[in-house]
Amino acid sequence: MFILEGLYESVYNARWHYVMEVSDDTEMGMKVEKGKPKQSWTYKKVGYTLEKDDAVQQSGEAPPRLMVLTSDKGWPYTLSVLNGCGNDLCVNSEVERAWQIVKGDLTEWFSNFDLTLNPSPMPHVLVGTAGIGKSMAAGSYLLYQLLHYDVEKLQVVVHCFGITMYVFDKNTKTVTKYVGEITSIVVLGGLWQRGVKGYIIYDVTEKGTPPDTGLAPSSGWGMIVVSSPNLDNYDEWETQAKASQIIMNCPDEMDVKAMCAWTKRGLDTDEQAGYWKKVEERMKKFGPIPRHIFDEKSYKDRLAAINGALLAIKLTDVGEYFALRGSKLWYSEDPSHKLVKVVREITKKGVELFLNASISADIGFRIADRLEKKMGAKDLLLLILGSRGALASRALEQLGLRVFMYGELVCALVEELKELRPPERNEAQDSVLKVNHQGHPTRTVGLAGLEGGVTRTAMEYRVLYIPKVENFPLVDGFFFMESPRRTLVGLQMTTAGDHHTIPSTVRQFTECLATYFEGWDELSRDMSWEMIYIKNAFSKKILKWQRCDVVNPNNETDAEKEIVAFWNKEVHQYQFMLTRDFLSKITEMRIQ
Repeated sequence: MFILEGLYESVYNARWHYVMEVSDDTEMGMKVEKGKPKQSWTYKKVGYTLEKDDAVQQSGEAPPRLMVLTSDKGWPYTLSVLNGCGNDLCVNSEVERAWQIVKGDLTEWFSNFDLTLNPSPMPHVLVGTAGIGKSMAAGSYLLYQLLHYDVEKLQVVVHCFGITMYVFDKNTKTVTKYVGEITSIVVLGGLWQRGVKGYIIYDVTEKGTPPDTGLAPSSGWGMIVVSSPNLDNYDEWETQAKASQIIMNCPDEMDVKAMCAWTKRGLDTDEQAGYWKKVEERMKKFGPIPRHIFDEKSYKDRLAAINGALLAIKLTDVGEYFALRGSKLWYSEDPSHKLVKVVREITKKGVELFLNASISADIGFRIADRLEKKMGAKDLLLLILGSRGALASRALEQLGLRVFMYGELVCALVEELKELRPPERNEAQDSVLKVNHQGHPTRTVGLAGLEGGVTRTAMEYRVLYIPKVENFPLVDGFFFMESPRRTLVGLQMTTAGDHHTIPSTVRQFTECLATYFEGWDELSRDMSWEMIYIKNAFSKKILKWQRCDVVNPNNETDAEKEIVAFWNKEVHQYQFMLTRDFLSKITEMRIQ
């Protein structure tokens, strides 16, 4: 047992800063401010959980991009890891969301007078990709907020790291450190016997070491377990405690940019921008994982590990990468963990679960390339288009586009294409693929992002071009056919019942094409367009022509009018909807 002098006051009185997005002439567009922001993020109820409510934020004062709390003596997490990670705690909207859920459950429990039905607040498991700040950011922020929670209701907050336990006593304003699982259970039991109520934050420090199911007192105590998605870390405890999951998404690009602005706040804006560009390039390679993108050595080590994991991909990995609930993959020490991230999904019943997605667009492309080479065409199509929820994964989109490289699949697929025509167009037109299925693509080429410039190349027919970046405009992939007419075929994998677009998106797409391909202005003359919307049996069917609408009809520009006219006249749309009959047909096919 050790008394840690000054730690309670340091954590309780942590200093606030925040980072705001600003419109200025600098490349960063970020400003660091002292104090607590006047406006934080707003959340709305979605089923049994919460999501950020951007609509409210657009109508009021802008919230910060990032909040930072600094404890001069550190946090329990920084005292428990071998390599210290500093005293600054970065809070984004995902971290705040976790606290809002916990706070809501505490409020509901304390207003419940029939404690025989719910003797303790709702227990939780906080799950997220390794390295995004669950322990340092979310765990420490929960500690801070719980210390500020009404002392009449919660007298103690406990932060555990495996067998090491820090007990924050809100009455005596002290922190006591204990080591040993049995010691921890005895100490907590003694507090419970004295009528003390508290909350436990348990961080799984070693893989496969879940908390003891008897750690938390039987009543009056809340508990949250912080873990990577490895089910060995929490599955038994979650089942016994009937805990609810909180899925924490990775920080987004602007969150990371704000972290850069905070980290380099003492430098001029040009130096900040130079640091941000370096971090941005790393992030494109393997995603927004703070543990690996800010440090040069960690970045290089991670890059080598990812390349090794890509080389180690096996055909048997397919089901593990793209399972709907993504959990099977995380039971093992398989190196493929390094290629995927956890993404929150809320079911129709309003419950959180997680999906696996490729950790970056670049890695998604590389995963798809490796798997496509190891799978038969039939298996590829059945996996991508026959699995419920599969289209939610970007990597599955990447794989799904590749079915257009198999001639026999294309022959069967084009027979199922349904044309979507605008009301004023009466005459039907078959897809160029139906007329000339032999013109399908035979290989893939990945398109890198435009940042930093690209080298223009010659446009090639029968090549499936797939963007290796997130949020590419208009399409998920495309290819060109020369016969029976020169045609750009855009592919869009979607679960939505509508997929309308706007002129600016079409313009961005054509600008990208002009940047990628030599002589695009001349090539694009008299070139027709087709859009194929690919959907599975569990998604909403598209029932009508997908429009290109002007955002503000009262202020339509000539350029917008021209794009809309082109869309209505030159673009032909088709939908492929997977059906049971089609699945049966593919199953019977003999494809090598």
